[in-house]
Amino acid sequence: MKTIHWKRPVLVAGISLCLSAGLIGCSSDSDSDSGGGSDNGLPALSDSQINAPDGALSARIQTTTGGVPHITADNLESAAFGSGYVQARDNVCLIADSIMRARGERAMFYGPGPDVAAALPVGINIVTDFSYKALGLLEKAQAEFDELSAPSQAMIRGFAAGYNKYVDETAPADLPAKCNQAPWVRPISAEDVYAYYQLVALYASGDNFVQGPLFAAVPPGTSPAPTMAMPAASASANPAEANRLAASVARLTPQALGLKTNYNDHGMGSNGWGIGSELTENGKGALLANPHFPYTGNRRLYQMQITVPGVYDVNGAGLIGVVIPLIGFNENIAWTHTVSTAQHFTLYDLTLKSGDNLTYIKDGEEKPITQKTISIQVNVGGGQTATFERDFYYSEHGPMLAGNVINGNLPAWGNAFAGRPTAFTYRDANTDTARLVVDQWLNMGRARNVGQFQQPFESCGSVLWVNTMYADDSGQAFYIDGTSVPNLSGGALQAFQARANTNPVVGGLFANGVTLLDGSRGLNDWVEGDCGGRIAYDGMPKLERRDYVQNSNDSYWATNPDALLTGFSPLFGPTESILSPRTRMGLAMLENPTDTGLSTVAPAGSDGKFTGEEIIKALYSNRAYYAETLLDDLLTRCDAAGTTPIATDDSSSRSVAEGCAALANWDGVYDVDSRGAHVFRVFIGDYDPAFPSEFSVAFDPTNPETTPSTPNEAPADVAQDPMLASLARGLNRLDQVNIAYDARLGDVQRQQQSAGTPPGGTPAPSGSPIEWHGNQNLEGGFNIVRPDTSNVEDGTRYPRVAPEGTLPNTGDLSSQNNEGWRIAYGTSWHFGLSFTDEGPQGYGLISYGQSDDPSSDHFDDQDLRYSAKNYRKLLYTQADITDDDALQTETIEASVAAETEDEAE
Repeated sequence: MKTIHWKRPVLVAGISLCLSAGLIGCSSDSDSDSGGGSDNGLPALSDSQINAPDGALSARIQTTTGGVPHITADNLESAAFGSGYVQARDNVCLIADSIMRARGERAMFYGPGPDVAAALPVGINIVTDFSYKALGLLEKAQAEFDELSAPSQAMIRGFAAGYNKYVDETAPADLPAKCNQAPWVRPISAEDVYAYYQLVALYASGDNFVQGPLFAAVPPGTSPAPTMAMPAASASANPAEANRLAASVARLTPQALGLKTNYNDHGMGSNGWGIGSELTENGKGALLANPHFPYTGNRRLYQMQITVPGVYDVNGAGLIGVVIPLIGFNENIAWTHTVSTAQHFTLYDLTLKSGDNLTYIKDGEEKPITQKTISIQVNVGGGQTATFERDFYYSEHGPMLAGNVINGNLPAWGNAFAGRPTAFTYRDANTDTARLVVDQWLNMGRARNVGQFQQPFESCGSVLWVNTMYADDSGQAFYIDGTSVPNLSGGALQAFQARANTNPVVGGLFANGVTLLDGSRGLNDWVEGDCGGRIAYDGMPKLERRDYVQNSNDSYWATNPDALLTGFSPLFGPTESILSPRTRMGLAMLENPTDTGLSTVAPAGSDGKFTGEEIIKALYSNRAYYAETLLDDLLTRCDAAGTTPIATDDSSSRSVAEGCAALANWDGVYDVDSRGAHVFRVFIGDYDPAFPSEFSVAFDPTNPETTPSTPNEAPADVAQDPMLASLARGLNRLDQVNIAYDARLGDVQRQQQSAGTPPGGTPAPSGSPIEWHGNQNLEGGFNIVRPDTSNVEDGTRYPRVAPEGTLPNTGDLSSQNNEGWRIAYGTSWHFGLSFTDEGPQGYGLISYGQSDDPSSDHFDDQDLRYSAKNYRKLLYTQADITDDDALQTETIEASVAAETEDEAE
C-alpha cells in the first residue's frame, strides 16, 4: 500500500479536543464518556474517535439501491477516507477539475481556454487562474491547515487519502471518458481539498468576481496584460503565440467578460420545510429538503451515509468533493438548506489621493494600495507551458475590483464617482469561513435536539450562504439564517440608507445584491465583535415553531406569516416585500394541507397532518401558483374573445382560440402526461414582466401569502386585452419551433444527459432524452426544473449538450424545432422525512443519479426513477441496509504513516 506522509496534530492526553469557540462539542466530565448528546452540549471527542490509530485507515462500504454508499468506520478519519474513495469512484473527473480550479491551474492543463467572445481571443482560463490565485485559495489553505481543529484536519486528510487510493488503483486508461488519460487526475493533498473548500465558501461572494472584476482591476495607465516571465522550454511551443495571448487580455471589455448585473442570483435555489408537532400525524417532526442545483458540474450533490458508532450517524448529501453530508438526518434530527438572500460582502469606493492612484484617503489619513505579483502556468501548445505573471492590487479590506466590470454605472479605476477620483475594493465575510466547514456540519449532524443543533451557530459558526430549516423527533421546528453577513454598526447602516436614498447607482446596486459603502469613512468599517466582523448568533434571524418554518429563497421575513420577523440588518434581505410565487405556492400547501388545488394530491392527506411520504407526494404534485390563481381568469377572457384576432404589439394580430382550447383541456399541473401545460408557460413567461402592475389587488404586507392578486379588469376591446396579448405572443413562439399546443409535457420537456467529453471536445448526448416533470419559478412552480443554456458543465470546462439558442420570455424554450425545454437544473437531492417510533422514515431521490460517468450503472438510474415519480425509501438502520436487494459490501484499507517530528520540521 502507498505510504502518504502528513503532519498529525499534537494531542495531549486528558485535554479536551474542543475549539476555543466551542465548535467541537464540549461537555462536562459526566457527559464525555457517553455516546449520546445532552441538553447542555455535545460530548467531547477523544483522539481515538477522531484519528485513525497509527495511520491505519479502514472503512466498510455498503452500497445499496441507487448506488448509495453507507460508510462505517471506527473514527472520523477513516470514515472520511471512505467518503473520498466513493466520491472518486463515482465522480473522479469532477473532483479533479475542482481541485485544479482552486489551485489556479486550468490554463496549465487545458490551455488558455475558449474565446471569451469571438472578436476577442482571450482565454478565460488565464483570467480565472489569475483571479483564484489572487484570492489566495491554495496559499491560505497551505498556511492555515495546521490551525484547523483536530476533527477538521483528520477528516480532510482522510478524504484526500480515499481519493488517492482510488486514483492509485485506477489505470489512467480506465478513468471515465471526460478525464481518460488526463494528467490533471493525480494524487491530491489535504491542503488541496481545503483550498477547494475555500472556493465553495465564496460561491455567493468572491467567486462572483473571478471572471472579470478582479482581473481587470488595474490603475490608470497599467495594462491588465500579463507578461511572459519565463518562455516555454522549446521553440516548438511558439513563443509568438504565447506573447499574443498575453497581449490580448489588454483588450478585455466588461461585455466580453460577461457583465453581471444581479448579484442576488447565485445560480442556485431551494425549497425547505421544517414541520412541527402541530402539523404531523404522530406529533413528531417532519422535513422537506428540496435544493435546486445544476444537474451537471461541481455543484452536483452526492448522497452517502457516514457512521462512526457513538460519534456520528448521518444519511444525507453534500456537494461533490465535500467530505461530509450538508443536508440530511440522523436518528433524532433532520435539516435542510436554501440559498439565502443575505449579502456576504461589502463593496467600498475609495477616495484616491490627488495624483496618486495607489493611495486612498480615509478619515483624512493616507492608506496604501499594495500590490502582489502572481504567476500562472499556461499551455501554449506543442506540449509546452510558459510562465505568465502580473501584479494584483489590495486595500486593507481585500482585493481591488474593476467597478466598471461590476456595473456599467460605476467608473473605471481613477475616474470620478460621487464627485471624487475613485477605486473599488471589497471585503468578504466568507474569506475565513472555510475553516468552519467540517466543524459546523459535523456538529450539526451530531446534535440530538434543537439546543445542540444551535450550538455551532452560537459559537460563531457559519453555514456560508444558506438558510437552515430543522425538525426533530420531539416535534420542534427551527429556522435560522446563519450565513456570514457583514457586521455594520447602526451608524454605518443609517449612513448607507441615506446614501442609497440619494444616489440611484448605490440604491440600484443594493437592490441587486451589492452594498456599496463610502470607503473614505472609518464609520463604514465592519464591527469586529466576537466573530471576526460577521454578525453573531444573537443578531441572526431565527424562529422556533410547533407548526412550521419554511423558505423558498425569499428573505427570512415571512418564514412563518403568523410570526413575521423584523428588526435585523438589512443585509440579511428585504422585509415587507412581495414574495415569489414559489414561496406562495409552498405556503398554500402548508396553510391549506387538505386542499388539492388543481392537482389530485392533498399535501398532507385527508387528515391535514403530514408524513414524510405525503411530503414527497406534495412536491411531486407539480402545482403552480399562477395556474391556480390566473387560469380561470384567462379562460374567461378566452371565452369572451372566441376567434377574435388579438393584437400582439408588433402591428400584427392572431386568434388565440386553439391555445385557449389546449388550456381548457389542461389538468392544471406539470406532470409528464399533462397536455397544454407548456401553453400556460409561454403565456406567463410573456405576462410576468408586467407584474405587479397588472394586478388590481395591491401587495399587502399583512397578507403576503396571497397578494398582489386579481388581474385588472379586462378592457372593453378584447383585441387589446393584455392577458390575451401575452397568450398570443406565447403561441407565436411555440409556432416558431413547431410545438403543438396540445402536446404532452413529457414530449416537450425532457432531460438530456451528455456523453463524457474532455475539455475542448465536442459535446454529444448520452442515451435518449428522458421525460421530465416539474415546473419553473415564472409560473409559480414548486418542484422547480429548468434548462441550462451553458455549453459546459457548471463550474467546469467539460462540454455538455445545450440548446443552441432560446426564445425570449419562454423559460428558455429551445429555438430549435421540436426540441422543447432541455432540463438541466432544479430539483436534485430531495426528500420528505418524518420521525416515527421506529426512527426516521425518509423518501426521495437524487434526480440525476450518483455518478457523472455514462458508463456507470448509477449514471441515469435515478433519472428514470424521477421521471416515473418512483422515489426510494432512504435507508438508515443496519437492518434496512442489510435487507436491500442491491446490497454490495467491501472494506477498504490504507496505511498512512505519520510524519516524524524531524520530517515535520
